[in-house]
Amino acid sequence: MEKENIAVGLDIGTTKIVAMIGKKNEYGKLEILGVGKSKSLGVARGVVNNITQTIQSIQQAVIEAEANSGYKINDVVVGIAGQHIRSIQHTDYVIRTNPEEVISGRDIQLLIDQVNKLAMLPGEEIIHVLPQEFKIDGQTEIKEPIGMYGARLEASFHVVVGQASSIRNVGRCIQSSGIELSGLTLEPLASADAVLSQEEKEAGVALIDIGGGTTDLAIFKDGIIRHTAVVPFGGNVITDDIKEGCSIIEKQAELLKTKFGSAWPGENKDNEIVSIPGLRGRDPKEISLKNLSKIIHARVVEIIEQVFTEIKAYGHEDPRKKLIAGIVLTGGGSNLKHIKQLVEYITGMDTRIGYPNEHLAGNSSEEISSPLFATAVGLVMNSIENNSNSAYKIELKEVPVEAPRQVAFQQMAPVATAPIVEEKAEEVSDAIEEPINLETETTEHKIKRSFFDRYVEKIKDFLDNAE
Repeated sequence: MEKENIAVGLDIGTTKIVAMIGKKNEYGKLEILGVGKSKSLGVARGVVNNITQTIQSIQQAVIEAEANSGYKINDVVVGIAGQHIRSIQHTDYVIRTNPEEVISGRDIQLLIDQVNKLAMLPGEEIIHVLPQEFKIDGQTEIKEPIGMYGARLEASFHVVVGQASSIRNVGRCIQSSGIELSGLTLEPLASADAVLSQEEKEAGVALIDIGGGTTDLAIFKDGIIRHTAVVPFGGNVITDDIKEGCSIIEKQAELLKTKFGSAWPGENKDNEIVSIPGLRGRDPKEISLKNLSKIIHARVVEIIEQVFTEIKAYGHEDPRKKLIAGIVLTGGGSNLKHIKQLVEYITGMDTRIGYPNEHLAGNSSEEISSPLFATAVGLVMNSIENNSNSAYKIELKEVPVEAPRQVAFQQMAPVATAPIVEEKAEEVSDAIEEPINLETETTEHKIKRSFFDRYVEKIKDFLDNAE
C-alpha cells in the first residue's frame, strides 16, 4: 500500500506530552489530522528523570492521536529542551579542490560535517549546526553561496549543544514506546517556525516560549538565527509559589493561576476574593485575588528579567543588532492575563502573543490554534520539511485473518481454556468483514462443538448425581 506524506511531531514537555499528526493541504497550509495529549509524568524542567513514566505518557498521547486520526504512527520528530542546552558561535572554512566549479550544496554540507566533528566538553553532543553568514575569498555578508565561484568557503555557525545522556534518554523513551525517532529539533526553533513570520525574522525578533518547566528563547535578525537559550523556570514555579503562598494543593493552585491569575497586581480590587473548598471536611479558604496577582507578578518578573539578560547578552542595544519586531510570547505561559503588558513594561520592547494559526488550515479547531500547541505545530512543520512518511492509514482489512487458526491449534488440547478460545475466535471474526478462510472456520466450529459437547456431558452428570 502506498504511504501518504504524513508528518508527526512529538512535544515532550514538563507538564504535557503532545503527539500531533498532520499533512500539507493543496493550499500549502498544515492540516491537523489528529492530536493526542497526555499529562507528562517523569519529565522535570524539560529533562527525562523517570523513563517508565515518560514511556507510558508518550504511549497514551500516541494512542489518542492514532485514534483521533485513523493513522498509525511509524516515526516522529521530537522537540528537545532543558537547562542542559547551550549555544556557541563558531567560524570554520574549507579550501575547495576545484575553484573553477561553482559552489554547490555538497560544499556547504562538507563544511557543516566539519563543524559537527568539533570537540565538545565531556558528555556533550551537537544537536544543530545552523549556518549564518558565508564568506567567499574574503567577500563578506553572503547569505546564499550556491552558484558562486571561489576557492575558500568560510561560514559563521550557530551551534546548539546538549547533554548526550539527556538526548539518549529521550531516544530510549521513544523507541520503547514502539515508534522510531526520525529527527531532533530544538523546541524554541520549532516554536519559531510555527509563530514567526519571515518579515519578523528579517527585522529582528526575540521569541520567548514560556513552557511548564523551562522558558526558551530564540533571537532572529536578518532572517538568521542569532542566539538561543533555555532558562530553567516556567509556569510550574508560578504554580508552586501559589501553592506555598496560599497553603493549597497543586491542582487548586494551577486552577487559580489559569482562571483568576494575573501578572499585573494593580488590575485587582482589594475586595475581590475567591473561595476554595477545604480538604476533607475542613472549612473553605478565602483567597484575595490581589494577593494572588502579587505572588504571580513576583515570579513572572524574575523569569522575564532572566530572559532579558539573555537578550542583552546577544547585544540588542547595538543599533545593527536592534530587534525592530520586538518580542513574541508563546507557550502555555503566554495565556496568563496581562503578561504582554508586563513584558513591555520590563523590556521596553513591542510585544505580541504568538499563535500558530498562520500556518494552519482554515478548518483547524480553536484549541490547536492556542500558543499551548505552538511547539507541536512547529515540529509537524519540521517533519514535513524532511519529507517524512511518518504515518499510514489504518485499514480494517489489515487485521490478520490467520489469528483464529493459530489460537485454535494452540488451545485445542487443554480443556479448561476452551471458553477463552471461543471468545477470541468470535472477537476476531467480528472484526473482519471479509469471508473467513474455510479451514479457519471448520477449526473454529470443531472447538465450539467440542466445548458444547463437554458442557452437555457436565450437565448430564450433574443431573444424574442429583437423582
